[in-house]
Amino acid sequence: MRKTKLRIKLLLAFSIVPVLSLLCTGIIFNVAVRFRMNEMDNPFFSQYMYHYEAPGVLGRAGLLLFILTGMMVVVSLVVTYFLANSITKPIEKLGKFALNMGCGDFSTNDFKFSEAELEDLNIALNNSARQLSVYDNEQKTFFQNASHELRTPLMSIKCYAEGINFGIMEPKQASETILQETDKLSQLVTDILYLSKLDNITSSHIMEEVNLTALVQDCVARQEAVAAKKGVHFKPELEKVPPYRCSAELISRVVDNLISNAVRYAASQVVIACAVKAGQIELTVTDDGEGIEPDILPQVFERFCKGKGGNHGIGLAIVKSAVAQHGGTVKAENMEKGGAKFTVQLPM
Repeated sequence: MRKTKLRIKLLLAFSIVPVLSLLCTGIIFNVAVRFRMNEMDNPFFSQYMYHYEAPGVLGRAGLLLFILTGMMVVVSLVVTYFLANSITKPIEKLGKFALNMGCGDFSTNDFKFSEAELEDLNIALNNSARQLSVYDNEQKTFFQNASHELRTPLMSIKCYAEGINFGIMEPKQASETILQETDKLSQLVTDILYLSKLDNITSSHIMEEVNLTALVQDCVARQEAVAAKKGVHFKPELEKVPPYRCSAELISRVVDNLISNAVRYAASQVVIACAVKAGQIELTVTDDGEGIEPDILPQVFERFCKGKGGNHGIGLAIVKSAVAQHGGTVKAENMEKGGAKFTVQLPM
């Protein structure tokens, strides 16, 4: 389909209107004059109209209308040209800016427009460019860190496999290490894929009414065997909360990751609490360990941020992303008496 430039359409539209108006005026004028001359019987009026229609009078009137029409067309074209440029040039600039974003250039512009609508559109495009730039940088950092984390267990597996191959390592002991590293690698890949799924803007999750108290109890039950091996016991402080509309899968993952993280660092006890406070559902997980190192506390929810004794730094990043998808917030803090506390707040 052949495209027509907006500038040409505006020129045609604004030039046709005055031409048609003047033509209609001329036609109406001539028809009215002739009709009145034929219908009026008043001798005085007929004599007057005779002189009015003297040779050349109506011709000069028609010529005058033609000249006025031409002048109006010229004025309309000039005005419309500048008006069209004032509309199309900003659109062309914004179109080029959007095209650059599509090509991977997420730098913002400093365009200024007098039209409120164009200025609002430019602000929206600049905000989109900033968000895409942040997302692009996060993805690059994510893949760099992921490649490093994947390389570590792979190197261990390779070393022990070579040790078995050359007969310098006892096969049973080496195979146990290989299995452990394989489990770590498998868990890392699973978490990376899950986090990638959360980051996918087109992904969707089933939202349903969930009994959060029962959901937290199920998560605690799944972690009891691991906690018992470490000599850690759970202290649930779960109040009855109203049914909450959410993704049961995501919230379960949030609770599982927080409890698993707490068990890893706890000395003897993990407290899990759930209650309604200030119109929000508040879930807290507190351990009695050494707490979070002050230097990593501000980045504890960033991807691949690992504390002392941590796994691969994906679990808390999943927590942050899943909570954000429900419009909630999560924070971490160290307790005065020792240990760390993680607080999740979900809007009701």
